[in-house]
Amino acid sequence: MTRGLLLSGAVAALLTTATALPAHSATPSGGFEDPPPDKIVIKVATVNGSGCPAGTTAVAVSEDNTAFTVTYSDYLAQAGGGSDPTAFRKNCQLNLIVHVPQGFTYAIASADYRGFAALQSGATGTQRASYYFQGSPNTASRSHPFTGPYNDNWQATDTTDWAQLVWAPCGVQRNFNINTELRVTAGSTSADKVSFMTMDSTDGDISTVYHLAWKECPES
Repeated sequence: MTRGLLLSGAVAALLTTATALPAHSATPSGGFEDPPPDKIVIKVATVNGSGCPAGTTAVAVSEDNTAFTVTYSDYLAQAGGGSDPTAFRKNCQLNLIVHVPQGFTYAIASADYRGFAALQSGATGTQRASYYFQGSPNTASRSHPFTGPYNDNWQATDTTDWAQLVWAPCGVQRNFNINTELRVTAGSTSADKVSFMTMDSTDGDISTVYHLAWKECPES
């Protein structure tokens, strides 16, 4: 019997662009199942990138095993004005060690990305994310463009249909990799004006939430 759970609304993950998911989604058999009773444990193996300097990224797992959250406190790309020429692109590569309860596997069903953008007229911004399991040839990615003038919070949402989920291999420890990117281009903006895009906040961290789908591994 297959056991699974697709969580409520979210943003870029393995990835067919869609609207937010309902609170629960049906398993292939049409029923509604709970996640495994034991908690998953997620540890950060490595964090690399200009968007996540040491000490600015944290990972937490929800109490009900249905999601994990990545928070950033120094993730900002900018262009124009006196910006550093290399500041137009920032990225962060997370390599996560995921311990799942015995007899279960998981996939990323959806993810929520949020931040703030101040783009001048003529400027553009892009948020991009890609996902893959260590040793797997399957990589999924999505890009989300934003066009100036824009001065507001932003959010991007992708979800994945059950049949298209990429599952962690059963009985094998494979680290999970998430590579995110922010990119800002000044375009036709006046040379003295700055445009920027963040996945952080001056008064608190912006969270990126990844929602999990579960199923039982076949008996060996």
